[in-house]
Amino acid sequence: MTILLVALGAALGAPLRYLADRFVQARHDTVFPWGTFAVNVCGSLALGFLAALPADAAVMAAAGVGFCGTLTTYSTFSYETLRLAQDGSRFAALANVLASVMAGLGGGVCGMALARAVTG
Repeated sequence: MTILLVALGAALGAPLRYLADRFVQARHDTVFPWGTFAVNVCGSLALGFLAALPADAAVMAAAGVGFCGTLTTYSTFSYETLRLAQDGSRFAALANVLASVMAGLGGGVCGMALARAVTG
């Protein structure tokens, strides 16, 4: 049953990641990967929120592992960072690493704080 919950969450997270990435990136005329950055920060916020809620294995399987796991993308982040560096945009590559790590951690912390505020 757990594998089906993960698959269901992933079936929603993966297309949303693609659509959100394309939506955001289309609005920026820059080499910086804003779309990937945005989905990774949003996914970190969502996972932080879920992690701070009372544990429910089914919700974590579907929403945490499946949805957030496919919404966020470490492989694309790595690829885009390497591509920026190889293309000579070393500042943008470094900015992507620093901003993504800091904003991802910050998103997780904010998600946890939001869950605690909502649940009292």
